[in-house]
This record gives sequence, structure tokens and C-alpha cells, in this order.
Amino acid sequence: MRLTVERKPVKVLPDTKRVIARFFFNGEERAIELVKKIMALDKEEVWSLISPLLQDFSKRHRNITRKLLRNCERVRAYIEMAGYDFKSLDEDCKLLIGSYFTHEYSIESAAFFNPSIVPDPDQGNLEEGQLRVIISFRAVGEGHVSSVVFRRAIIDKNCNITVIPAGNYIDEAEKIHNLVYNKRLFITKAQEADISAQFLDMVTEKLEDRFDYDQLKRVVNEARAQITDPETLRDLNQILALSDSYRRITFSKDTDISDRVIFPISDFESKGIEDARFVKFTDENGKVAYYATYTAYDGYHIMPKLLKTFDFYEFKTSPLNGSGAKNKNLALFPRKINGKYAMLSRIDGWNNYLMYSDHINEWDDPIKIQAPEYPWEFVQIGNCGSPIETECGWLIITHSVGSMRRYCIGASLLDLNDPSIEIGRLKDPLIIPNPDEREGYVPNVVYSCGSIVHGEDLIIPYGLSDHSSGFATVKLQTLLDRLKAGG
Repeated sequence: MRLTVERKPVKVLPDTKRVIARFFFNGEERAIELVKKIMALDKEEVWSLISPLLQDFSKRHRNITRKLLRNCERVRAYIEMAGYDFKSLDEDCKLLIGSYFTHEYSIESAAFFNPSIVPDPDQGNLEEGQLRVIISFRAVGEGHVSSVVFRRAIIDKNCNITVIPAGNYIDEAEKIHNLVYNKRLFITKAQEADISAQFLDMVTEKLEDRFDYDQLKRVVNEARAQITDPETLRDLNQILALSDSYRRITFSKDTDISDRVIFPISDFESKGIEDARFVKFTDENGKVAYYATYTAYDGYHIMPKLLKTFDFYEFKTSPLNGSGAKNKNLALFPRKINGKYAMLSRIDGWNNYLMYSDHINEWDDPIKIQAPEYPWEFVQIGNCGSPIETECGWLIITHSVGSMRRYCIGASLLDLNDPSIEIGRLKDPLIIPNPDEREGYVPNVVYSCGSIVHGEDLIIPYGLSDHSSGFATVKLQTLLDRLKAGG
């Protein structure tokens, strides 16, 4: 018999008005011809075009002029190839050129789902019994490109949830390359990305054990000048793309959490950043950081990655390495266990695994701890976010796939000191798609990337058929009692 779950009357829907201004490029030849056409305009024509454009799009973007000037700078080489001196261009001309190399992208136009939830670092100015939380979502737009976006919400003492409306603007972060790369880890990840070992040796023998982006770019450009083979040139481009997987991104301090989007930047995540699982992590000294494991996808390769932040303004990203950092579904435990980091994974696509590590970016020797057992999970079982520590054990919210590829949400309880020991697992799903939830981009799916305990309740935000998101609650002690009894 299934446990009683309360679905909250709160839905978060995709909003097509949430747009970002992105760089738009159609190739070198067309860029040069486009610049020539723009430069043939006289000063009055330039002003007559750019003035109404700025008035129109300034209502849709914070500081649109900065974005246009930045995109003009990105095509500086083509402006000069067209025969013009970039430095001599006035601002109106640069703005107009930038506008032709910019387009709007609606980040939520297709879907807004697979939420994860953590306490907000700021818990000030609340009433008794309230909790402020940050919820991340997977937003999907044109071409099914996924990004990570955020909302803030308040949970009151009765577990009522109020999602704060999003702001009027949304912005990408600024990209800053990390200063130093570890050569051993970099080579390992490059090999996993199908870059030939022979070619890697040729490039990396010129690098020190630790190197920065500028050193790598210089070595790659030197090699590119001597190579004409298309396959080898592909490997060169892949190496630079891989370096973009290590980065630091920052958002302006005057942005609301809902204004920030972590959008794909490197080629290795060109098809999306998928299913971020955020967790509040506390180290042995009591210091708190927020981590998220997520999947970078380029249409061919799956690259598990790690995101780290203290304040949700600055984030550092890096690939996860090792034989256990495969496939999707990695979820970090909220603290070390017996002095080691711990991680759940699903390296084979259908069973749950446990890994330990001394280093948060290196994961090897996965141990299978769960396999599909009941008919509603025969196809696969995986986690729905990071484990939750309770006095009875590690509470794992799981997703499972059964007949007709129906996704359900379940739960398991693992031993606190040895999470490879399963104390109990629900024999029946906790949440199944009801008639109002089964229609969407991918029908018959409920899925979560992280839950939270508030008072006596477990709150599970979850995606509805890869379209929108809702919330469900269950009494925590009732759930734990059922799991301790074997499910």
C-alpha cells in the first residue's frame, strides 16, 4: 500500500518571455559581407537604425548596449578582414554591427523541470517556522538546449510553499578561465573525450605538470599552424573546448537569483547542462559550500561535472574524473563519511552505485548497492538527488522506470556509517504521474534532482513529464518507519 503524499497547489511553468541576448554567427564569409553592408550606411542611417532598436530591446535586457558592444568586439577580426579599422569606428556603428551578431534565445520556451532544492545562504528577516530556499531547474529552449536557472521560495511552518516571482531580466554569467590545470587529470579527461593518445602526447609534452589557459592556447596554436589534417585539427579544437570545462563564472551583485542562468559555454556542453543536483555540503571544520553535480552533453559525449559556490554569485566548474564518473546521475553526499567524500552514481545506466574518494574530482572503484527489484523499477533505478541525513540513516529519494517507460519516485534508507547497506526500500512508488501530470514533452514522467526536510515533512520538488514542476510532501517519520520495516 502506497504512503499518503500531499501534492501542493503550486506549479512552476516555463515562461517564453525569459530571453537572453546571445552571440549570433553565420560563418566568416557572411560575416565579412554583412560588415561591408553596414559600413556602407551613412551616419544618419546608422543612427536611425540603432536608436529605435535600443529603445525596444532595453526593455527586455539589462544593459543591452554592453552586450552589443561585446558582440561587436567578438567579430573584430572580420571587421578588419573587411578592410576597416576597428578602433576608428564610433559607438553607434559598433552598436549596430553588434546587433547584427546578436539574437534572443528563450531559455524556458520548451520546458522547466527537474528541480533541486537547498537552503538559501541568507536566512534573515523570516518569521518563526519559515525557511528560505533556492530551487534550481533545468530550463529547455529552442533546439532542446538545457541550462540551469534558479528561483527563490519561502516555506512556512505549515509547509506551504511560496515561489517568489522571477525578475524582469535574465543574464548569462561572465566567463573567466581557471588559472591552473592539473596535467594528469586534464589528459585523463581528454582521453575519455576520444582525443587520441598520440596527439595528446604531442601537445602535452610541451606543458608543465600544472599549466594555465594561456600556455595551453599557445601550444595548441603552434601545433595548429603546422597541421592540415581535418581529424587532427578536430582534436586541437577539442582540447581547447575541454579547457573551457574548467572555469569560474560570476554574476553581478545587483542581480536577483532568478536573473542568473548558467548557460552552456564550452563545446563539450553545447547540447545542454542537464539535471543539476545541488547539495549543501559541510566539511569537518563546519565550513559550508554548495555543490552540484550535473551532466554536460555535446550530442555525442556525456561529461559529468561539478559546480561549486558559496553564495550563488560566483561558481567554479570542473569535470569529474575516474572510472566512476561515467554516465549520468551522480549525487554527492552532504558530508564526508569515515573521512572520505562519498557519491552515488549510475555508471551502467540501470543500477545504483556508491563511491568514495579522497579528492572530490576523482571517482573510482564504484560498488553496486542497488538493482531494480520491483516491477515498477525493472528497467532502471537511480537517485533523485543527494542523500538526506536522518537519525535512522541516509534517506535516498530514487527514480525508477517500469513498463511503458513510466518514471516513478521511490525511496530507500541506507546505513549511516556504511551506505552500501540498504536498510529498506519502498515496495511501492512514493509518487507516480497522476492524470494531470502525465502529459508533456516526455509523457508519464515524474523526476526530482533533490529534496529537503522542513519540520516534520519531506518536501519533494519534482518535474512533470519534462515540461513543468510541482511539489509534494510526505511525513518524514512515517516514511522512515515504513523504510525501517522493510518498505
